[in-house]
Amino acid sequence: MARFFRPRLPQAPARLDVPRREVPPHGALVYRQARVALVREAEEFYALDLTCTHLGCTVTVTPTELVCPCHGSRFDRRGAVLQGPAQLPLRRLEVRIEGERWVVRG
Repeated sequence: MARFFRPRLPQAPARLDVPRREVPPHGALVYRQARVALVREAEEFYALDLTCTHLGCTVTVTPTELVCPCHGSRFDRRGAVLQGPAQLPLRRLEVRIEGERWVVRG
């Protein structure tokens, strides 16, 4: 009965849907059009929004860091600010395993 009294919140549409085998261990894949980087470090897997928290430019991913081409902000592979003008880290996106796929929402 309780399910009738709780509003159902719409689920955010998938921003990215990727086969799990495509993301290499200790690697990352960048999807520029979706503005998402999927990162896998050992058993940890996460997704970063590649929108710079300074003014919204798309950051570039290098082997060691993420760099904003507009104003020079730099972030580590986990999204933490290394150098401003950005003051906030890159946003982490929700990642779920659905069967044999990684689904990123947010």
